[in-house]
Amino acid sequence: MNQAFDAVCEKAGVRVVRVHDARHGFASLLAAEGVKMSTIMALMGHSQVAVTANVYTHVPTESKRAAIKHIDRLLGGAA
Repeated sequence: MNQAFDAVCEKAGVRVVRVHDARHGFASLLAAEGVKMSTIMALMGHSQVAVTANVYTHVPTESKRAAIKHIDRLLGGAA
């Protein structure tokens, strides 16, 4: 599987990464675009949303900053 995936990456002209890392990226990008976690879970083949949410998705730093600015505005801050 890994050799076949490496060959696909090379043919596509993209950096070769581990299949596991590609799965993390796939899930994180979908989550960042607002795709429901249950949908991502189904696409990943997981049986529990917790696995998808806790292991495979990561919140980008910019999303964290935007959330902090949002709560600051809600609380009357200057952001």
